[in-house]
Amino acid sequence: MFEVEVQNETCQTQSTMKFVVLPRIGEGVQLLAPDGFWASYDVVDVWYQRAQYGDVWVPYLHVRKTPDSDTSRVQEPSPVTRPPGPAH
Repeated sequence: MFEVEVQNETCQTQSTMKFVVLPRIGEGVQLLAPDGFWASYDVVDVWYQRAQYGDVWVPYLHVRKTPDSDTSRVQEPSPVTRPPGPAH
């Protein structure tokens, strides 16, 4: 289990989280946003800093909220077309 400092560029916050696997740059993570809803964030940067308590390197993640697609438009399903022939 990795204890990771997560710096959120979108919300301008920093928090400590635990990960089983450290995400890589470009991967997405689900984080609880300040509004109380889960949101998708992209990993922008990953780096390590030496801890103050010895020869230990602490991972840091820099994340940014994934741009939302235009959810105001709902795509209508296309009509099903059948080839001419006898009905089943």
